[in-house]
Amino acid sequence: MPETQMTIPFGEGQIAYHDMGDGAPLLMLHGSGPGVTGWRNFSGNAPIFAERFRCIVPDLPGYGESSGIAGDPFAGTVDAVIHLMDSLKIERASLVGNSFGGLISARLAAAHPDRVTRLVTIGGVGVPIFNPFPYEGVERLAEFVANPTREQIILWLRSMVFDQSILTEELIDARFSTATQPQALETNRKIYSRAGLAAIAQAMAGPDAVQSFAYLPKIQAPTLLTWGRDDRVTPLDGSLLPLRLIPNAELHIFPKCGHWAMIEQKAAFESAVMAFLTRE
Repeated sequence: MPETQMTIPFGEGQIAYHDMGDGAPLLMLHGSGPGVTGWRNFSGNAPIFAERFRCIVPDLPGYGESSGIAGDPFAGTVDAVIHLMDSLKIERASLVGNSFGGLISARLAAAHPDRVTRLVTIGGVGVPIFNPFPYEGVERLAEFVANPTREQIILWLRSMVFDQSILTEELIDARFSTATQPQALETNRKIYSRAGLAAIAQAMAGPDAVQSFAYLPKIQAPTLLTWGRDDRVTPLDGSLLPLRLIPNAELHIFPKCGHWAMIEQKAAFESAVMAFLTRE
């Protein structure tokens, strides 16, 4: 890990983040799941974007070196990112968010449109049209949360990617080591317990289902939705409503790609996102 990690106070704990490069600020928000950190998600991409931007790569609350938070993990994480921006005196930034980080980025852009210059999501911010919830990758994650063994994390990781050769023993060991730390387990249980997923599924099918995506039209920033064609964690059909409802949205789909577009299609992802972020 590079010597770019710093911390700021947040509540009774801290937010850890990497800060590299110069230029307009770009926040890169990681996904959820076992063993995830900001640097694990974006270590391959941040140095490329740091050639043009000031890249801020935080560990979101409850992950990596950042302290957990009580209450709603979605609203609390949006507040944490705003706190990070305020602490670093960043008035406006572009956001790149993977999965959970994409959902947080989208909610932040809707609630604080004056703070977001451009928005890029990698899966995550979708609404299922044809696929039933929970999706395969989410099921595998729930199974790990209920039974956090190395075998279960392997099954979850296999659902994340199209190219299985990415899943080296070193990657599996690193993820499993971080994923079984008490804070990491507690953070994932808040969302991915069986009871939590059942509540989400019920809300999606209930009379107030529209409330789960009512925030999308409030996103005013130019938005690039990126998606792996073979995503089994948030399937491609989830992109259709955000594409229609976000006023200034466009969609880029990567072939032979699962949930980690920034890793599996690294060069193509960086090219598409850099072009979007630097477009006049």
